[in-house]
Amino acid sequence: MYTLALGPQWLSPDYLISHFGLIGILVIVFAESGLFAFLPGDSLLFTAGLLVADGQYIKQPLWLVCTLIVAAAIIGDQVGYMIGKFFGPKLFNRPKSKLFKRENLDKAHEFMDKHGPKAIVLARFVPIIRTFAPMVAGAGTMKYRTFLTYNIIGGIGWGAGVTIAGYWLGQIEFIKTNVEPILVGIVLISVIPVVFEVLKARKESKANAGAAAETVADGSAPQAPGTRGRHAKR
Repeated sequence: MYTLALGPQWLSPDYLISHFGLIGILVIVFAESGLFAFLPGDSLLFTAGLLVADGQYIKQPLWLVCTLIVAAAIIGDQVGYMIGKFFGPKLFNRPKSKLFKRENLDKAHEFMDKHGPKAIVLARFVPIIRTFAPMVAGAGTMKYRTFLTYNIIGGIGWGAGVTIAGYWLGQIEFIKTNVEPILVGIVLISVIPVVFEVLKARKESKANAGAAAETVADGSAPQAPGTRGRHAKR
């Protein structure tokens, strides 16, 4: 087995797979797709592919494992969409909530408008975002049929794609002997988009705050019509 040197032991792919097998993988994939973030989705699927090739902890054939994982991913997103549709306004209108702020919903809508429905597919490969994307789609204006189509595409691309990559790459000797750093690399690479968006948001926030401060300092607040002319005559 392989030990992932990130996070608590009970969240490491080897621990989950060795204790719960394929059922554990399916539960995690389902939960991360529409219920809970901060779960080892990418590294778990890659490790699952490795262990299918190894045959020790996962004895089911690759096609069956991929089919079940894809199904769990798609169903998880469906649940997330329904949560967003029926509870979205309440979730995103809680003033003290750090995760479900109205501004987060607005930013997500902007992201959806910018990337279109394909955002549902892209979100699959980004931790945390893949959990909240279906909720935002459900709480927003995305039609269910459109969401379902891209949900299936993303579920297949992520669920089967990462698992198959682990299966085939796991048969390479270099990969076998360097599994731990490779898994750490997968986790780090997958969170880069999240870090980038956070830094971008902070930069924009500081820029807006600076512009507002300069406006106040210059006294350039909008004046009532005709005010400037009256002052000029005096």
